[in-house]
Amino acid sequence: MVKRTKRSALSRRLILTGVVLIVLISMGFGTKFVGKGEAKTAESTGLDPAKFASDKFSSVIAPQIIKQATDIVAVATAIHADPATAAKKYGKQEGSSAPVFSVIVKGTAGQVNSDGLMPIVVQGMPAGVKIYVQMGPALNGTAIRDATGTVHFEQFVNQLDYQAAASELNNQVRAKVLKGVDAKALNGKPVTTIGTFQLGNPEAYILVPLKIEQSK
Repeated sequence: MVKRTKRSALSRRLILTGVVLIVLISMGFGTKFVGKGEAKTAESTGLDPAKFASDKFSSVIAPQIIKQATDIVAVATAIHADPATAAKKYGKQEGSSAPVFSVIVKGTAGQVNSDGLMPIVVQGMPAGVKIYVQMGPALNGTAIRDATGTVHFEQFVNQLDYQAAASELNNQVRAKVLKGVDAKALNGKPVTTIGTFQLGNPEAYILVPLKIEQSK
C-alpha cells in the first residue's frame, strides 16, 4: 500500500509538472517581445497630459472658449426652457457626460466663500439660478477640457491620462488666469467674466474662468 501511495503521489506530481510546462509554453507563444525602439513607440501613442495642457491651453483651448462664449442670460434662459435644446445650440458634450457651456458673465461680484467660489449677481437670470466662479486654490471639474469639443478620450493612453488632462488644464487656469487676481478687491464691484461650466445642478452654474476683470 505504501508503494502504491508513493507511486500515485509521484504520478500526480508528474502530471502537474506537465500541465505547468504546457501553460508556460502557451504563454511564451502568446507573448510579443519588443525591442527598445518598439517599446518607446508603444509608450508614445497617447498624449502626455501635462505637455498637452502646456502646449494647447493658451494657443488653442482658451481662445476657442472665449470665441464661442455666449451671454449667460441667453444660455440660462434656454436651459431653463429646454436643457436638451440648449445643449445642442450652445453647448458641447463628450459621450454621456453632462453638456458644457461657454459663457460671458456681466454682473456684480460677491464675497468668496469658504469653498473658493465667488458669487456673481446678474440681472435677467431665471429665478433661482445662481452663478459662481471658481477662484481657487482648488479648481474642480472637466469643463475646460470638454468645452471646445476637440479633446477626446481616444487621444490619451487611458482614462487616468484623460482625467489628468482636465486637471492639468485647470492648473493652467490657476497659473495664467487667476494668478494675481485679488478676489477680495472685487467684492461688490462690477465684473466681466468669460468662463465655462458643466451643467450639473440646474440652479447653480459653477464656472471655471478664462478671463475675469473689473468692469468700468
